[in-house]
Amino acid sequence: MAEAADFQGTSPSPARRLLRRTGTLLAAAPLLAGLCQVSAAAPAEAAAASGSVSVAIDTLSPSVPTDGDTITVSGTVTNNAKQAVTAAHVGLQVGPEVNTRSSIDAVTEDGDSLQGATGSEVGGKYVAKFAKLTPGVAEPFSISVPVDELNLGDPGVYQFAVSLSGETSAQSWDQPLGIQRTFLPWQPDEPDTKTKTTFLWPLISTVHMTAETGSNAQQTPVFLDDDLAEEISAGGRLDQMLTLGENLDVTWVIDPDLLASVDAMTRSYRIQGEGDTTTAGTHQALAKQWLAKLQKAVEDKEVVVLPFADPDLASLAHNGTSVTGSLSHLDEATDVAATTVRTVLHVTPSTDFAWPVNGAVDPSIVKVATSAGADKVIARSDSLQETAGLSYTPSAARPIGGGTTAVVADARLSTAFQGDLTKASSTTLAVQRFLAQSLTLDLQTDKQRSIVVAPQRMPTASQADAMAEAITALQAGNWSQTQKLTAAAAAKPDPGATTKVPAASAYPSSLRRQELPKWAFQQIASTQNKLDNFKVILSDQSRVVTPFGLALNREMSTSWRGRSTEASGFRTDVEAYLDDLTSQVSLIEKSETKLSGRSATIPVTVQNNLVQGVKHLRLRLTSLSPNRLEIGGSSYYEQPVEVSGGHSQTVKFTTTANANGKASVIAQLYTEDGQPYGEAVRFDVKVTEFTATVMLVIGGGVLLLVLAGFRMYTQRKRAAAREADQNGPDDEAGEAVDGPENPEGPQDRLKGETGTGPGANDSEQPSDLTADTAAESADPSGTGERVDR
Repeated sequence: MAEAADFQGTSPSPARRLLRRTGTLLAAAPLLAGLCQVSAAAPAEAAAASGSVSVAIDTLSPSVPTDGDTITVSGTVTNNAKQAVTAAHVGLQVGPEVNTRSSIDAVTEDGDSLQGATGSEVGGKYVAKFAKLTPGVAEPFSISVPVDELNLGDPGVYQFAVSLSGETSAQSWDQPLGIQRTFLPWQPDEPDTKTKTTFLWPLISTVHMTAETGSNAQQTPVFLDDDLAEEISAGGRLDQMLTLGENLDVTWVIDPDLLASVDAMTRSYRIQGEGDTTTAGTHQALAKQWLAKLQKAVEDKEVVVLPFADPDLASLAHNGTSVTGSLSHLDEATDVAATTVRTVLHVTPSTDFAWPVNGAVDPSIVKVATSAGADKVIARSDSLQETAGLSYTPSAARPIGGGTTAVVADARLSTAFQGDLTKASSTTLAVQRFLAQSLTLDLQTDKQRSIVVAPQRMPTASQADAMAEAITALQAGNWSQTQKLTAAAAAKPDPGATTKVPAASAYPSSLRRQELPKWAFQQIASTQNKLDNFKVILSDQSRVVTPFGLALNREMSTSWRGRSTEASGFRTDVEAYLDDLTSQVSLIEKSETKLSGRSATIPVTVQNNLVQGVKHLRLRLTSLSPNRLEIGGSSYYEQPVEVSGGHSQTVKFTTTANANGKASVIAQLYTEDGQPYGEAVRFDVKVTEFTATVMLVIGGGVLLLVLAGFRMYTQRKRAAAREADQNGPDDEAGEAVDGPENPEGPQDRLKGETGTGPGANDSEQPSDLTADTAAESADPSGTGERVDR
């Protein structure tokens, strides 16, 4: 009846709807249960991939075992689950031989995965047992096993794992819960050929010194901070690099700026504080001790020196070559490098090598790297990649054209010690991986090859520890022998190795983003121009040129990568300090000057607040209104200037006033090559010579001259008349003479007009003209100087 009632186009009855819902729920129940099981299984499977118990291998000794050795493995196991683990034990597993370098990479990537077989457990008494592992608690273990018990076969690299098995309340059967894989290099006998390995040991730091120096004779240097003292102190990064490196057979790669900075610390130095304050440095003894230790460490070792301050070659190639003068800084940095090393360390370094960041190269980088004289470029194999399909890793040296050799460092070995190695377990894994890669490389072919390892430029103290541990183990092994970098570069190249430098488009974008921008090089060029303009006036150029030249090299340092804000601040501070020094030689401001005579001198004062004297300067005074005021007979006049340190000099200019009123004048210092120096000083000159009173005086003088001339004329007239009277009335000249109708002659009239009165001497001559310069103006003087007349 219910089914009959369910027709198309009508609603089901309430009974029918209830029946359908019940059936649907019953049918879906198994499916929902399955989904729940899948959902629960997914995280469980993910957890099982890495294990619920983490295993850390803190030590594996010896790193490279040989016949008769006993291997000791120690570390910790930590239960990361919420449930306790019972009936647990730690065992050792030896897996199959790893034959390729890429296989080592794959094992490293899956180092803690429970998936995949590693090998059979050594078992027996060579285990560490735990009745219970409490959640979150790290438990130590240590297992020692004779190498003979590992049943190692032919020489090669074997997987070696430490695993933990146990039970949980949810799964009460023995099962693997955690593992850590590493590698065991096995080369008990010396092979027929050994790999020649060069390990670079970089002694490089960040920029520490400013361009500022004291005004004393010693030019006390000023440091950005006291970080360098921390680095060379006991336990510091550079102290660790030195302490470890002196016991290793390595090639030292040194930035001479570091040597110069530590050497500066051996004497009086100061440290920048807040604002313009500085404090005295106190680590002279520490600096002397560190340098003495370094001198001893490198006296019999190969030393490769980088250009001063380790300039960023890639930044220069990509962004600096279009800025005029940028490459000249690289030349200067190269020139000073060898001198610094010889002076401080008393050894002669090699200057033939250039080292771009991470060994990444392109044609422009190679061109810049070799522009300063280096003919060898340290590249890396992940940049200069093999394209010929070789089955082995070729030797490092590659001719890349133009007489340049690329020394290609092995990327896997060079990057083995990056990342956080502060934990002992991380160090152990890095060391074993490095040794595994080295032995696998050696076993690739019977050909003897030269391999170079170029680690990161500034390893941390923990990274340096790992590097030293690996080098010590490598040099104690049977398959490698040490070689100097110069020998590796001179080795015969493999004919099958690639020699083509990758295009600029292949340069890693991650490195390009860290480069110094073009405007940084433009700012450097601006500072250099100011320095060039400043140094020509100095009596002792070295006091300024040397510290600023080194500062400009430091502005291009590779150490600024990833620190763009600090780099910009350093460049700005250097330029600002130079501006401050140049402003110490300046013209003293002048107020309005009064010129009360037709001819006078205007004084202009040059102030030198520098310690040293300045010369090769010319002071030009220019009239902007030459029709009213001439200077030196023209619109402008120049005079040489030479001022001792801490003194001033007043230069006087002769002027001529042609008209009344104000005339603007500009005083400007120039270098001898015609470049303006410093700020110009503009002031007004008020010409007060041609006032009404002065004009009246001048007019009176002109009238006296006219009257004197008239008087001379009348005297001659009267003399002629007297002569005519004596000769009679028939004078040929026909001139009229004074008759009775003219009782008063011209002479008497002149006396009356001049008011001289009776008794005046007829032979009196007019008085001399007064000087052109009138009396000083009666107006109140301004704040400036009055001119000298």
